[in-house]
Amino acid sequence: MKQFINWRSSRTRMLLLGIVDIFMIVVNAHLSLIMRYEGHFSWVPPEYINSIHTYMLINIISTIIIFHVLNLYRSVWTFASIHEVMLIITGCILSTAFQALGMQFFVLFVPRSYYVFYFFLSVMTTCASRFSYRALRIMKQGFSHPKGKRLNTMVIGAGEAGNMIIQELKSSRHLNRNVRCIIDDNPSKKGKYLQGIRIVGNRDMIVKSAKEYAIDEIIVAIPSANPKDTKDILRRCNQTDCRLKVLPGIYQFVTDEVSVSKLREVSIEDLLGRDAIQVDLESVLSHLENKVVLITGAGGSIGSELCRQIAAYKPRRLILFDIYENGVYELQQELKKKFPGLSMEVLIGSVRNTKRIESVMELYRPDVVYHAAAHKHVPLMEDSPNEAVKNNVFGTYKTARAADRYGVKRFVLISTDKAVNPTNIMGATKRICEMIIQTFNKYSKTEYVAVRFGNVLGSNGSVIPLFKKQIEEGGPVTVTHPDIIRYFMTIPEAVSLVLQAGAYAKGGEIFVLDMGEPVKIDDLAKNLIRLSGYTLGVDMEIVYTGLRPGEKLYEELLIDEEGLQKTKNELIYIGKPLEFDEVHFLSELKKLEQAAVDERFDVKKLVAGIVSTYHIRPEDEARDEEIYERFCQLGVASHEKPIIEKED
Repeated sequence: MKQFINWRSSRTRMLLLGIVDIFMIVVNAHLSLIMRYEGHFSWVPPEYINSIHTYMLINIISTIIIFHVLNLYRSVWTFASIHEVMLIITGCILSTAFQALGMQFFVLFVPRSYYVFYFFLSVMTTCASRFSYRALRIMKQGFSHPKGKRLNTMVIGAGEAGNMIIQELKSSRHLNRNVRCIIDDNPSKKGKYLQGIRIVGNRDMIVKSAKEYAIDEIIVAIPSANPKDTKDILRRCNQTDCRLKVLPGIYQFVTDEVSVSKLREVSIEDLLGRDAIQVDLESVLSHLENKVVLITGAGGSIGSELCRQIAAYKPRRLILFDIYENGVYELQQELKKKFPGLSMEVLIGSVRNTKRIESVMELYRPDVVYHAAAHKHVPLMEDSPNEAVKNNVFGTYKTARAADRYGVKRFVLISTDKAVNPTNIMGATKRICEMIIQTFNKYSKTEYVAVRFGNVLGSNGSVIPLFKKQIEEGGPVTVTHPDIIRYFMTIPEAVSLVLQAGAYAKGGEIFVLDMGEPVKIDDLAKNLIRLSGYTLGVDMEIVYTGLRPGEKLYEELLIDEEGLQKTKNELIYIGKPLEFDEVHFLSELKKLEQAAVDERFDVKKLVAGIVSTYHIRPEDEARDEEIYERFCQLGVASHEKPIIEKED
């Protein structure tokens, strides 16, 4: 028989459904009369039976045509839902109505109640024939599961998204999941059942239910939840040993079909608990459109994202300036492909080279400069403080001076939260950079501003890529201190703030982003370990290595004296600059420049003399003294004489 009939063929299945429907039309017509006469066939008048027999062929043909038009023979009944039920009801209404009109037309008589019975019988039998596919599939899956241990799963969210996820988890033959319980914050849903699964309570029940039901995996299916709620839910989930997955955000939920295939691992961004910064596109556009824009440090994490976003604002010319040729070359190729009409120049050079940066300014005459070139790695700069001074302080000074000399309209400095009450040379040099642009702003027609923000996720040398690499290598994951906290933002957010600050600038401001609650680095490490599918203490360990040179437990965004002033963007604030003696500051800068060129070992103390809020940690000072004494013993160090010849 199998050689002649292909049971998997859609045509074969359509033919079988048609035969079933014909049989049920005949049965339903007779059964409707029998039900009308209380189940006694002998009570049915012969003329009524003759009427349905006379109209039977027309009834069959019209019903098959109606069902065919409504796709009741071409739907995938294995996954039938309420939509298909509505189509069946519509088809049965049309079939019954057409039959009533036809009998009236041919003067055939049946009781009026016949049509009521016929309609309900048609709906029942048609649904039964169609949904038997799904029933058989569920029964088959009930006896055969994918090989391996079934994962006990908790779904958080009893809304539309949660319902669809549970439905697919239960119906898919490829997913070895056993949904044990549901969490939802709606108190009216507690104790109720969704697709046979009990809603055990709100988010307070996550940890308890995970233990009670031996949960292996938690799926967060609340795509419309705000970042704070998501953060709180994920924090509770991370108190368990379960793997976490989260449904995509609301935009993906609207534009894409929500399904298990759309689930992704929880990203660190989900744990920030803060809405993404919103940019006033119109003001930024007017600030950059048809302007010549120069970005120093264009190949870095912030600089490259600046280039990507600025390119979309149609500048007259975009100038990429960087000392590192490989990074800026890759960015050049990316921008050429994405923005073929962009007028772009890629220049190699150092901001420490006075003649080079001035020649660039003189030739291209930029309207706006974004100064992102800097040494930023805290421990490395502690070991090479003179390089931090040369690059950060005097690279900024020379670039800012060139901007003034060649008529730049706005100069935006990329600063850091480490400039506030710094305990490391990198942060202290960035504070001097802020003081430099404040000084230039008082005497120049150029508008100088600084933009201060915290750590950016995924930047070169940041903690997240380091953790991921350590996990990929099998661990351990290294954290400097269990209590260390940091503010985080994404690179696009940081760049959005920089662009917005440039648009708001009037000169002399230090712009600061409200970055929400700080995040414990230890929690990030633990979360990332769990999200990668490992069990802390079993598959992966965390090793605490101690604070690195110049590192402090927490960062501050504003020093006490600065205060806050709101802008049009509720997440962006302006800090009032500190007052300082500019004459003394400029004279001390000259001494600092000579000390850095001479490779003096006491350069940190000179920086501390300029930045009153910079305090060298005793352990770091002792370490520097030990290094100095070692060189003295070798006869190669002196506070008074340079170690190397003075550079050009």
